Amino acid sequence: MAPAADREGYWGPPTSTLEWCEENYAVSYYIAEFWNTVSNLIFILPPIYGAIQTYKDGLEKRYLAAYLCLTAVGLGSWCFHMTLKYEMQLLDELPMIYSCCVFVYCLYECFKYKNTVNYPLLFLLITYSFVVSIVYLNLKEPVFHQIMYGTLVSIIVLRSVYIVLWVYPWLRGLGYTSLTVFLMGFFLWNVDNIFCDKLRALREKMPPVVGAVTQFHAWWHILTGLGSYLHILLSLYTRTLFLKHRPKVKFVFGIWPVLLVEPPKKL
Repeated sequence: MAPAADREGYWGPPTSTLEWCEENYAVSYYIAEFWNTVSNLIFILPPIYGAIQTYKDGLEKRYLAAYLCLTAVGLGSWCFHMTLKYEMQLLDELPMIYSCCVFVYCLYECFKYKNTVNYPLLFLLITYSFVVSIVYLNLKEPVFHQIMYGTLVSIIVLRSVYIVLWVYPWLRGLGYTSLTVFLMGFFLWNVDNIFCDKLRALREKMPPVVGAVTQFHAWWHILTGLGSYLHILLSLYTRTLFLKHRPKVKFVFGIWPVLLVEPPKKL
């Protein structure tokens, strides 16, 4: 189930510019990186629920877009890790840029009146997305993508810290949890990259199920998927508070957080 050597599979030889530490076609003939693929469910299912709830609550369309963009990242990443094809890699990496731009817009527009559009910021983010896409398509250098993605994440973190420190300090728990979970995922992403040979050798000596726990890129998906989802909750909570709504975080089955928003009380 987790041999050290890669196998041949349904999608043929990889054409992507990146390959991860998980052994290829070790679990399924039809899925190149099984655990890195199925771990994307956290990017797909919870945001769909969030999008439906946002629509039902009649909230602003940009938050509907934020949830659906996160789902798009998950679908793209699923296709990439399932096939290890370059085209699918782009379907994973470019939506990461686009979704972060949506997150930036939502977060920096939390304290604006309803039905307003910040055209300069919108133009800046669209331009950023376009330039990054064109350069990356020509450069094909993963480090460039990682730097551009990291820049957007840093902007989001700085704004989030400002909100929970000086505007709504009672949201610190949600904000810091989102950041901590995301950083844990980033740490494991680096461990997976740096110690790949040792991890593969270790998995040879482990039972398959135990070895699956050492698939740290899959944990990167799980933790960053949760961190990103919690960020949308933070952004939406901040926005609805500003608009005098009554947001509440509730837990589905006592585990998964969702935001329910009641309209302002009528005087």
